[in-house]
Amino acid sequence: MRRKLVTLAFMAIVMALLAFILPGCGKKANKVSVKGSTTVLPITQKAAEAFKKSNGISVSVEGSGSGNGIKALIDGGCDIANSSREMKKEEKESAKKKGIRVKEILVAYDMIVPIVNPTNPVKNITMDQLKAVYDGSIKNWKELGGKDENIVVISRDTSSGTYEIWHEQVMKKTDVRNDALLQASNGAIVTTVAGNPRAIGYVGFGYLNNSVRGIPVNDIPVTIENGKSGKFPVSRKLYMYVNENKLPDDAKKFIDYLLGVTGQALVKEAGYIPL
Repeated sequence: MRRKLVTLAFMAIVMALLAFILPGCGKKANKVSVKGSTTVLPITQKAAEAFKKSNGISVSVEGSGSGNGIKALIDGGCDIANSSREMKKEEKESAKKKGIRVKEILVAYDMIVPIVNPTNPVKNITMDQLKAVYDGSIKNWKELGGKDENIVVISRDTSSGTYEIWHEQVMKKTDVRNDALLQASNGAIVTTVAGNPRAIGYVGFGYLNNSVRGIPVNDIPVTIENGKSGKFPVSRKLYMYVNENKLPDDAKKFIDYLLGVTGQALVKEAGYIPL
């Protein structure tokens, strides 16, 4: 009898360990999956860390571009899609065909800021000049009051929501010059421009740091106030998209947290413009 009790106790311990170790056994760990925009990435990461501390719910965050995030949502590959642009008509139609009822949630405001290496002497650039630089009409910094050096143009790739806004608002839907160096993230653009005195790039406001310098556009300084008022020439809204028909409770809790007082304070802390 005693041996039987010991055996039963041992089996109970083993089962408990297996339930803890093996996926799908015992209580399922709470986890929210977020994919998409690298612009919204710093906001989401900061909020995810604080959310887990206060709620015990893990949020996995991946920055792969707005288009990729929206595709993942439509394909069922994530709970929340981050986007630095509005969903396109064809994306909405694709979601509708799959029976997905998409909900758009505004989470913050942002500016797309042209950046240069800190050693670059150019102090201001106009919208027309930006377009000319990126379409190849202007190729030398001396045409902008800088040094007699060729301009190295850095741009986001076409899966980026930041690229989409730049393409519409700055480029007026014309193509970026063929020899532009395309980068997959805001962070990659910052790194590239920081390492090249002849380079120019563009990033979301939250990615500005001491390794690069944001240039005023049309003599309008790069400030939170000018972004929030929409005075800065390239301003935009930042979104999260969800499938209303299949929104996990934990994902809804995370969005509510981000939209609340604490979450919006984290938006500002991340260097973006709160609602």
